[in-house]
Amino acid sequence: MLHLALTGNIASGKSTVAALLAQHGATIIDADVLAREAVAPGTPGHDAVVDRFGTQVLAADGTLDRAALRRRVFNDPAARDALNAIVHPAVRRLRDDAVGAARERGDRIVISDIPLLFEVGLEHAFDGVILVDAPESVRRERIVHDRGLSEAEAQSMIEAQWPSDRKRAGATWIVENDGPRDALAPRVAAVWEAIRHLAASREGR
Repeated sequence: MLHLALTGNIASGKSTVAALLAQHGATIIDADVLAREAVAPGTPGHDAVVDRFGTQVLAADGTLDRAALRRRVFNDPAARDALNAIVHPAVRRLRDDAVGAARERGDRIVISDIPLLFEVGLEHAFDGVILVDAPESVRRERIVHDRGLSEAEAQSMIEAQWPSDRKRAGATWIVENDGPRDALAPRVAAVWEAIRHLAASREGR
């Protein structure tokens, strides 16, 4: 089984690329989905977050209010580290379970979608890294347009992650997403062909 990582900075279009790769036949393991599972009501992760941050980060139905939690930790590095210390180990266990299940099914190409792959130092744990990238100005415009935030807020979100150049240096494949979706699909298809050939070579075909 070929196990790859997919990453990209905010508003790079990583989720769109993940959906296109799934259409080509990849098994996608989404870190955002796992993160929600890790802190679902009734889990140790949920209890730990509430113990650390209080009931003000809960929605009316008892689930975590992710927006409120994000606001709570965004400009507080100590709080963000505390949250990561709760969530990341649980997500890692869930990812390991999902990868194990994919291996048992005989899936050939498994791609773990991990937004902060480089920031948490996981890039060397995979057979290759796919980076989705777009110029900072394009990503800032997308954040403002799609999320209704100010340019200052968008810039703050961009600066909270590693710069693209640093990630590009560690990527195996780069998908440029600086234009419309109809330009993105053939770029993803080209990367998929390279991945498929790598998987075949590992199988000795």
